[in-house]
Amino acid sequence: MMQLTHTAKQVLSERYLLKDPKTNELIEDFDDLFERVGNSVANVDVEYVSDKEAVKITSKKFIHMMKNGIFLPNSPTLMNAGTPGGQLSACFVLPIDDSMDSIFDTLKTTALIHKSGGGTGFSFSRLRPKNSLVGSTQGVASGPVSFMRIYDAATEEIKQGGKRRGANMGILRIDHPDILEFIQSKQKPDVLTNFNISVGITKTFMIAYENDTNYELINPYTHEVTNYLNARKVFDLLVTCAWHTGDPGVIFIDSINEYNTVPDLGDIEATNPCGEQPLLPYEACNLGSLNLAKFIIPGTTDIDYTNLEKTVVSAVHFLDNVITLNNYPTEDITEETHKTRKIGLGIMGWADMLMKMGIRYGTRKSILLAEEIMQFITDKGIEASSKLAEIRGTFPSYELSIFYDKDNDDNCIPMRNATVTTIAPTGTLSIIANCSSGIEPVFNFVYTKTILDNQTFHIVHPVFSELLEQHNIELTNERKQEVAEKGSVQDCDWLNDELKHILVTAFDISPKDHLDMQAAFQKHTHNAVSKTINLPEDATEDDIRKIYLHSYYAGTKGVTVFRYGCKKGVLALKNKNKKDDKVEEHKTLRKPRKRPAITNGTTQRIATGCGNLYVTLNNDDIGFCEVFASMGKSGGCAASQLEACMRMASLALRVGIDPHVIVDQLSGIRCPTPTFGTGKMVYSCADGVSKIIGEMISVVDDNNPEDVETHKNHTHFIRPCPECGAGMESDGNCAVCRSCGYNLCG
Repeated sequence: MMQLTHTAKQVLSERYLLKDPKTNELIEDFDDLFERVGNSVANVDVEYVSDKEAVKITSKKFIHMMKNGIFLPNSPTLMNAGTPGGQLSACFVLPIDDSMDSIFDTLKTTALIHKSGGGTGFSFSRLRPKNSLVGSTQGVASGPVSFMRIYDAATEEIKQGGKRRGANMGILRIDHPDILEFIQSKQKPDVLTNFNISVGITKTFMIAYENDTNYELINPYTHEVTNYLNARKVFDLLVTCAWHTGDPGVIFIDSINEYNTVPDLGDIEATNPCGEQPLLPYEACNLGSLNLAKFIIPGTTDIDYTNLEKTVVSAVHFLDNVITLNNYPTEDITEETHKTRKIGLGIMGWADMLMKMGIRYGTRKSILLAEEIMQFITDKGIEASSKLAEIRGTFPSYELSIFYDKDNDDNCIPMRNATVTTIAPTGTLSIIANCSSGIEPVFNFVYTKTILDNQTFHIVHPVFSELLEQHNIELTNERKQEVAEKGSVQDCDWLNDELKHILVTAFDISPKDHLDMQAAFQKHTHNAVSKTINLPEDATEDDIRKIYLHSYYAGTKGVTVFRYGCKKGVLALKNKNKKDDKVEEHKTLRKPRKRPAITNGTTQRIATGCGNLYVTLNNDDIGFCEVFASMGKSGGCAASQLEACMRMASLALRVGIDPHVIVDQLSGIRCPTPTFGTGKMVYSCADGVSKIIGEMISVVDDNNPEDVETHKNHTHFIRPCPECGAGMESDGNCAVCRSCGYNLCG
């Protein structure tokens, strides 16, 4: 069995292991979990075979794969298989037609899906544009973006099955009349926070872009041309918004439909929240990932293709069984999913495999290997699905698929599943399996984790540690801290050039190499590939423009960029009106200094009457510059008020207010539930923050700040984790905390 790390045990205990509904105490251990899932999924075979021993053998195979971290299914399957009413799918796409009935019927279904542990994707492209006439009421339509806000608010109120938070994908076609509003919809902070958004780019638009001409905007209700826009100006706006906030991404909707395996069932309009699973309306897909780090022959740098093939066959078998076992949220979803029986077998541990083989991520050799290994997985997956079809029958819509040739039976490939492969982000799964996520490079080789009483320890990436041992290089605490702070080993003088060449992190790799890796995997993947193109803070808008264009011509189905340090504020034109010089000077003097690229800080936990409070205080070269606080799993007003308080405190620090003054202002504030937390009376969350900040600044007052051991937050982290306060990293189109396992997309 794989050796579970401290973080993996924490994640499994909090989110995956079954608990007594009355006492909330665990009623299964780690072995029980994998046996529960393996046995329940294998028991589907009873419908197809009479030999009970064969079912037991299959069950042992499934359990072995999971216990050893060789293959893991998506989180809802791990959480819910073998439980009453188990909903096992992570990905759903729902239709939204141009009527109030459709909009709110779909919203109800969305709530059921989020409650059961799934994520949802929508195209809002069928909704008539803003200010269109509504005949039934003689009023005017509010447009797609307004209804996205309603969906976002509903998602905010739903906690996914008590274990996963809601996540959505919103898509609008580039030729919709409201496209400019949609592109700019996430430029304001705290708007559509439960949505990833992507623009559906068409070939017609790209031709207009290439020729620098206008293109048509079409009302989806009347099908009439309403206006014309210059393609390059629209593309420039899209790029500018992505540079500022990371949104929107792009999906190439015509390219997606070129590879639709059941085109006669209709066009694909949307994807799941992280973009890797294009689906027809009401379809769900069951995902699972192979850990490629497990397929290197011990003592060599060779890939164990024999074992990989056997595992692919078992994984396809497993995922097909999940479709049958699954208890879907609605009859529509059950019916449409069973029509195509789509599965999505993907990978994780890709960066680990490359390092074990001595290959640098992003090199030509790594790109060619990506194509080779993904073609192998897809080919063997097709063979496995075809063999299942011979025993169990093809998927019901098989005769409408590209696998069926009505004119020539010899060209027909019997298939149990309309798609076989998908590459998803594997943030939580890779934490459980202790490997790199999806096809992403390693984000950092060392993380710093702070626990109770401010005790700090380092989490070291397993392959990094393994390679250093092979080269007889000691990884001291000082060296661990150095790597954790830098986010790269390229400047570590205690490493030789050979290791530096192999040991690259996300920001050691050029955007083009990131993108070429995505394109290489996409060539041999039925569905799509989730990948974030990480960019440094000083990346330009032109860099993003080149990425979007290269992505289109390289054959990917979509792309998302994230420029670290990107501003989350409002995009606005500068006010050209002249104002009183003294007023302007007064304002300028009170503007907070800019947050630097790198900040250092400490995270500490304290018990309050509302639960555990995590406070992070960061400093720059001048002094304390920001403070973050999170309240475990709290939400609603409490979380928003705490965030507002911390934002104001951070602004005060960067204006130059003495931190002791902030402590005085927060200290002693009382709430209805004071508690005795960690050896001191804590009257409220604000009072708890003041106590922690007071302790931290006292350390700096009493000691040389350079001598204080701190928890370093690398600048490339996206945001503080709401669970533990550590930094979160990008993972596909999502974000994950490697310290505690919290996943923004569930």
